Parts: sequence; C-alpha cells; structure tokens
Amino acid sequence: MNLLVDIGNSSVKAVYASKGKFSPVYSCVNDNYFEFIHDLINDKKPNRIFISSVRGFDVGEKVKLKETCDELIVVDSKINLPIKINYSTPNTLGPDRICSAVGASYFFPKMDVIIFDFGTALTIDRLSASGEFCGGNISPGMMTRIRALHDYTHMIPMIDIPDKITEMGKSTKEAVESGIILGILFELEGYMNRNPDSVYIFSGGDAIYFAKRMKRSIFVVYNLVIMGLARIADYHAEF
Repeated sequence: MNLLVDIGNSSVKAVYASKGKFSPVYSCVNDNYFEFIHDLINDKKPNRIFISSVRGFDVGEKVKLKETCDELIVVDSKINLPIKINYSTPNTLGPDRICSAVGASYFFPKMDVIIFDFGTALTIDRLSASGEFCGGNISPGMMTRIRALHDYTHMIPMIDIPDKITEMGKSTKEAVESGIILGILFELEGYMNRNPDSVYIFSGGDAIYFAKRMKRSIFVVYNLVIMGLARIADYHAEF
C-alpha cells in the first residue's frame, strides 16, 4: 500500500493507494503538515510513501519518515519518471508541475496537452505527444492577484471572489473583480489560441471557477498531482 502526499503552498492532500484503488482524500490547511502525515501513518502504516512538496523538505523529517516505511520517494527531476524532462534548470522544476505532467501523460497518452493549474500560482505547462515535459510559465493565481492589489496599494479594497463580472467595472470593486478575472481569462485564451490542437486540462482549487467561463472543451481533473504520484508509484514498482 502506498501513501501519496501532495504538499502545496496553501494545503496538504493525501490518499492511500493500493492496486488501483484509492482512499478518500485527507487534507489539512495548517503548517503542521508533518504532524498530519505522521497521524496518517500511525493510523495505517504504508509500505511506500511518495511525496510532492513545493515547500522544500526538512532533512530531519525525511529521516523520520524513512523509518516508518519500506521506501520513501520525494519527487524531483532526478528520480526515475515515466516522462522526459526538457528544462534548462531541472533542479528548480517544481515537483507539483512534474507530477501534473505525469498525470496528464497517463490520462492523455500520445497527445499534446496544456496543463493549467489554478492555485496560489497559475502554472501553464506543456506536455508533448511524445511524453516530454516541454516547459511552461508561472503567473500569480487569482487570490494572489486579489491580495497583491490590496496589500500593495493604499485604497484598493480586499474583495471576495465574484460570482459575476462586468466587462467594464462601474466601481473600484467591480474594476478589480473584472480586471483580475478577465485578465486571467484572456491569459488562458491566449495560450489556447497558440495551441489550438492541444488537449486542455484544468486542475487546482480554482479550476471549476474558470472552466465554467470557457467556451472551449476543457477537461477538469481533480487532484492531478495525486494522480501523477500514483503513476510514479506504479512506474517505480516496475523496477
């Protein structure tokens, strides 16, 4: 049995996986994510643990986790992967982006895929039909944009995520709402216009919000990083 852990910027998710079957998703939103992981291990001891962490990894905690299982794999570009990595600085490539690309290669084999991951950051990555990670871009996520406008100006208010937007705001609040949401939508459409024959995957916390506002065919894949971890676990079992 494998324990798959996705440590993101704002939350941690984990599932147990065995023979293609998955447990419910366990999650926490505080900073005590190693305590969260140890609680899961104490409840149900896994044979192997696979972790994707964008927060770095404490060496001491890594040693402790190794003592709880037969094998611990912390994902980076150096481990054996079922995809190729074409990136100038692979040591800086986020494990979440690696796992998402692996997950995309599993769901859409031999297809060109553009992966949009909506979280604290909005990442846009391309996977080629030959199974090669071809790089991508990173920009601020929706809530990061909202907070930045509030935190780095004197008079722009903090807003909630709007249900509806207007093309041109008639108040400062509406101007911020429309500017941020339309800005992201135009960004998405720009990438799609440049890659018209690709499959588009939306993942991350704000994926549904933006998928509902797109006129193109979109595949929303929940927990794509976890799915990628599961594929990596299967790939390592083949050795």
